[in-house]
Amino acid sequence: MELLLHSFGNVFHPSVMLIIAMGVAIGITIGALPGLTATMGVALLVPLTFGRPPLESLAMLLGLYCGAMYGGSIAAILVRTPGTPAAAATVLEGYPIAQRGEAGRALSMALFASFSGGLTGALIMTFMSPVISDVALEFSTVEYFALAVFGLSVIVSISGKSIVKGLMAGFFGLLISTIGADPISGFPRFIFGQMDLFEGPPFIPTLIGLFAVSEVLANVQITRATQRVLAAVDRFFPSKADLKASWKAICRGSVLGSFIGAIPGAGGDIAAFVSYGETKRTSKHPEKFGTGVIEGVAASECANNACSGGAMIPLLSLGVPGDAVTAVLLGAFVIQGLQPGPLLYKEHIDIVYNVFASMIVANFAVLIIGALGIRLFAKVILVRKAILMPSILVLSIVGAYAMRRDVFDVYFMLGFGVFGYFMQKYDFPLSPILLALILGPMAEANLRRSLVVSGGDFGIILTRPIAVALLVLAVGSLIAGFYNHRKIARRLAEQERTGRDVPDE
Repeated sequence: MELLLHSFGNVFHPSVMLIIAMGVAIGITIGALPGLTATMGVALLVPLTFGRPPLESLAMLLGLYCGAMYGGSIAAILVRTPGTPAAAATVLEGYPIAQRGEAGRALSMALFASFSGGLTGALIMTFMSPVISDVALEFSTVEYFALAVFGLSVIVSISGKSIVKGLMAGFFGLLISTIGADPISGFPRFIFGQMDLFEGPPFIPTLIGLFAVSEVLANVQITRATQRVLAAVDRFFPSKADLKASWKAICRGSVLGSFIGAIPGAGGDIAAFVSYGETKRTSKHPEKFGTGVIEGVAASECANNACSGGAMIPLLSLGVPGDAVTAVLLGAFVIQGLQPGPLLYKEHIDIVYNVFASMIVANFAVLIIGALGIRLFAKVILVRKAILMPSILVLSIVGAYAMRRDVFDVYFMLGFGVFGYFMQKYDFPLSPILLALILGPMAEANLRRSLVVSGGDFGIILTRPIAVALLVLAVGSLIAGFYNHRKIARRLAEQERTGRDVPDE
């Protein structure tokens, strides 16, 4: 505690506080722009920190990291375009809430949940790094495969009204995830001579096409293009009723996000979908999910922001990046002459605690700056669709091109935009495709590596207790998902028959 208090004294220096605030503001802006991910933002900022003291450099990068994780929810809620992959689950409930004219309500909950999740992740990082690092070290290819299967089981919960259509979308996502180099032999699969697909379907253009471009195409059909939705913002923080409804989801999502973030290779997108699926599974009114339920926004946002603290645990303790952003941060440490890992705690314990304090302060900065800007963010929805939709399309094109500076990615995005439009038109959910694209390669690669190690024996899965526990959880999630769909169908049928809501069980 003495080291931590001393570190807070260093961080509360006016120059460091200003740098953190700048990092958070830049991060929120980058996160809110489709295609400009937290990874890209941190990578662009790293060269600018060269020559600066370690505390100032790392504080700015951590502020940007935290800000970008929250910023992704702004575009997800207002224009149905996840600013970052981690905000993809926020679209499911956030955008319907904004369509009802309650954008401020969704934004305030996203802000509070992001702060709660980020702060929880930072505190867990501060006080439980060694314990969680020991658990993360137990993860081999078998455990990663089981984790991917557990994540894929969430598809049943996010399938919308039809499990069949949700599973069809999920299987399609798994199918296209096989495009690219074979994970074991490196042999190209299903690329049809197009070397741009050698590394697989470009994820960011796919994400932007499915959610942003498809929405632009859907709005082209609306004849009253000048119709606007009121976006009154009468509060900066969630109401007592919303907090009462969401506190369980926030607590659950914060813990899930911190743990999943601490597993190298996992990330905020996986944590957000898992947290959303668990919240829907345990809800008393699962039939309302997809129509704008505030708990869904809270669950996804607290989980993906908790990942930022969780992902720092293996980086600091083991020298192993927890996600893509911390991989870039590893380079920032090296530039400062620091080598993350066990020796960092022995030789530079003051730097470690400065990182802890900076992460905690950065989350408070997100809360303050987000609250000050929430009224401005909500005004986006007041822009006429005749202006807003072309602007979204232009930003989408720029975001898709910016990742690899390849025109192929723009065409790929537009193709998936048309595909996503027809899926929406025929009531197929889009999220299962995205989840399958994230977890499909992870599941395939780690299963095949496990089989190579075991000589083709599937029994190796049953020899790993953590893997068995994750697979049992996956089966439980599937059973609960099917049960929820049956309960939803019964309630909807009863509502249609009686013309009134059915009370919660």
